[in-house]
Amino acid sequence: MDSVTGSFRTSGGVTLGVEHFGDASAPLVLLAGGTTMLSWPDALCEALARGGRHVVRYDLRDSGASTTVDPEAPAYTLRDLAADAAELARGLDERPAHLAGVGVGGMVAQVAALDHPDAFSALTLVGTRPVAPGPVDADLPDHDGAVMGRLFSVPMPDWSDRAAVVASAAAKAEVLGNDPEAARTLAGRIFDRTPGTGPAVQMANQMGMVFSRLDCAPRWRERLAELAVPALVVHGRRDPFFPLGNGEALAREIPDAQLLVLDDASTAIPDSAVPEVASAMLAL
Repeated sequence: MDSVTGSFRTSGGVTLGVEHFGDASAPLVLLAGGTTMLSWPDALCEALARGGRHVVRYDLRDSGASTTVDPEAPAYTLRDLAADAAELARGLDERPAHLAGVGVGGMVAQVAALDHPDAFSALTLVGTRPVAPGPVDADLPDHDGAVMGRLFSVPMPDWSDRAAVVASAAAKAEVLGNDPEAARTLAGRIFDRTPGTGPAVQMANQMGMVFSRLDCAPRWRERLAELAVPALVVHGRRDPFFPLGNGEALAREIPDAQLLVLDDASTAIPDSAVPEVASAMLAL
């Protein structure tokens, strides 16, 4: 299925890189990347479009084709990213949108749905958790320490060297339990569409480092019970980064949320799970 790339400029002058799938007159499904839009598999976007949705995936600030200033010192907050999502949704369609976020994009999606309830009609959260990066709540499982040790022992690549970046992504994917070849292909695509090759830009795009420096206050977990839209929580059973208990907590605390556990998945949505995830999203 063909897609159309473009951009959206917010009222605050921020440019967001976007990609459209399907009929622009169909109900909107807005996919917040984590941090790059390519966190959302092409096959899933295409399946949702075949299901009668206008699918738009987009890059968060400081990643991909979106405005990049200084990823090592972001001059915006989590709530600014949430406001971006709401403004983009309203700019694309006057009807409320189904908002979905993966990883750190899932944190953006939670705050956007809480802060801008009129902009969204449904919520899907994939491989995320109900608290910001940093110290985790005592009842939530933190990153798997052994896996994180192996992950951070993989040497940092030369971020201006495409081959080195691709090889590093494949090595990290293997540690996390994702498909190394799929990660290799994805990293190459991310590299090719990222303006500039400086280390800060590449780190922001490849590893989401910008998010660890973002102001995420105040907390939002205690507000999850306010959500009044259909919600789907998707989580890989083998996810060592945000272990499954995080998704289970989201599903408990969001009223009437559905939990879809992908038994063979880690942090990425594998191609084999696309039909099941698309079906669950379309059913919301």
